[in-house]
Amino acid sequence: MEPLFLIFAALSIIGLFAYSLQIWSVRSCRTISAPSCSGEAIPPTAFFPPISILKPLKGLDDNLFDNLESFCHQDYPEYEVIFSLQHENDPACKVARMVKKKYPDKDIIIHIERCCAGLNPKVNNLIPAYRIAQHPFILISDSNVMAGKNYLTEIIQEMRDPGVGLVSNLIRGMGGQSVGAVFENLHLNSFVLGSVSFLDRFLKMPCVVGKSMLMRKTDLDAIGGFAAVKDVLAEDYLIGKRMHDSGKRVILSRHMIDNINEYWGFRKFLNRHTRWGKLRWHIGGIKYLSELIGNPVFMSFLPLAFLGPSLRTVFFAAGVSVCKSAGDFLIGRKIGTDMTVSSYVLSPLKDILIGIIWFVPIFSNTVVWRGNRYIIGKDSMLAPCPETGIWSFRYRIFDTIKARFA
Repeated sequence: MEPLFLIFAALSIIGLFAYSLQIWSVRSCRTISAPSCSGEAIPPTAFFPPISILKPLKGLDDNLFDNLESFCHQDYPEYEVIFSLQHENDPACKVARMVKKKYPDKDIIIHIERCCAGLNPKVNNLIPAYRIAQHPFILISDSNVMAGKNYLTEIIQEMRDPGVGLVSNLIRGMGGQSVGAVFENLHLNSFVLGSVSFLDRFLKMPCVVGKSMLMRKTDLDAIGGFAAVKDVLAEDYLIGKRMHDSGKRVILSRHMIDNINEYWGFRKFLNRHTRWGKLRWHIGGIKYLSELIGNPVFMSFLPLAFLGPSLRTVFFAAGVSVCKSAGDFLIGRKIGTDMTVSSYVLSPLKDILIGIIWFVPIFSNTVVWRGNRYIIGKDSMLAPCPETGIWSFRYRIFDTIKARFA
């Protein structure tokens, strides 16, 4: 057999073994519980401090009204919800007002304030909301998150320990109706969920997911507050890292929350994961290589690309694809996702696309985020991209090439 085939076959088998460890970590991890029901009985020593929920809004996410409404159904004694927007004409503002009107008895604040403190648009949305937050605990929650009624009750219990500085959650992709949304949910429920569970279970390295972050205001202020992360792409990663460096524990809660993705376009999927790939490349450096090796489907198709189709290369790629899809299905069953069995047929295609996207950060260090272009530096530090000169010409050439293949 050709040495090239043996190399790719070995890498594919290593990737499948690594994924089996991720599956095992998901199935055995203490974090797994359904978002719609309580994972455990709340102990008698439970405490219920007031919480400020910060919801940065921008545009119309899938299922936005129901997502926001789920935070009005929390079985929790005292909390406020702050919907933070940059502009009054943002379509999400109308939805937020509908929620506030439907629940006049809830402590809901719609705060509209133009903030340009930094280059990260999400942090710019959070800074004004944080300034008016009244309670000692804050929960950062994205607009595409839907939570069960016990969400606050369960995650706050981790904060009984004063040594805990941050509580994050696992995310489950739900609601896929379009190809782009199915791809996104497949990736959330395999690579993202598996990686986060593996890091927490085996390496004791909780990976902070920015869609849900619970902290004390005093702890956040002690690490520099939002001002310290206003110019980075991965604000969640940096907050978690600084919290850990300060001596505080970062906890992955057993309560899982839903990330609703229903009608994503294919281009949105590509753009998001190109941006996330660049983020991880600038944070992880050489460790980013593990993502390519950990993509067995992509590795198994490389012999087809380099050696051409044959009985051996076709059957090997097909076998690896079936194994990986079966693993995705097992995780989906474990976490109770609403994905149909037929959706997993797309899993190999998704993995091939992710494998191709993996190479983009090596050739491009810019990102377009909400209409603005930035250069990404070490630890995902952002800098404005020049609009003129030879550097601008280089970036526009890459834009043209990418547009042709998008």
